[in-house]
Amino acid sequence: MILSLLIKGIIIGLVASIPLGPIGVICIQRTINKGRISGFISGLGAASADTIFAAIAGFSLTYIISFIEERQLIIEFVGGIIVILLGLKTFYTNPVSQLKRHKRKKNKLIEDFISVLLLTSTNPFAIFFFVALFAAAGIVHHNQSFGQSSVALIGVFLGGALWWYTLTSLVNMFRHKFRLKQLWWINKIAGAVILLLGVLAIVNVVNKVWLA
Repeated sequence: MILSLLIKGIIIGLVASIPLGPIGVICIQRTINKGRISGFISGLGAASADTIFAAIAGFSLTYIISFIEERQLIIEFVGGIIVILLGLKTFYTNPVSQLKRHKRKKNKLIEDFISVLLLTSTNPFAIFFFVALFAAAGIVHHNQSFGQSSVALIGVFLGGALWWYTLTSLVNMFRHKFRLKQLWWINKIAGAVILLLGVLAIVNVVNKVWLA
């Protein structure tokens, strides 16, 4: 029973993490510019946020879900603005100066972790995604103990961590083949993609308000 819950949690963590949105682009960009550890730690920030969402879904914290539902458009709008700002920052970042700062200072990993944790947290609607995944996997039910739910949540975190480790390791294998000019273009492309995703999020909110 415990092993089954753990495996199901790992699968759910993988399913939630694999779609490459702005978080994936950020982790790839940081892996290329700053190294695998930076990209992986950034990914752990996303995995941690997903685990928090999964906990809310798993423990049926309905008052939090209600709070989010009531402020859905506001949260979506703020999240879109944050993504746009991050896209602009990435677009205008000089990869050469970034590499120099990384060589001088290696204590920025906590910043990488927290920045992605906070960014992922601006999409709390992932809670409903986890509700659906848990229901489909038959993980959460009324008779389930706190310990059993906790095992499933550990699995969710491990699944997310496994994905980010795999992704950043694969990207890191080709990292040293990039020249500075290519790094410059990668920053531009990554920034543009993140910016576009943020704009689409804002457009989605405007459409909802317009159609309401």
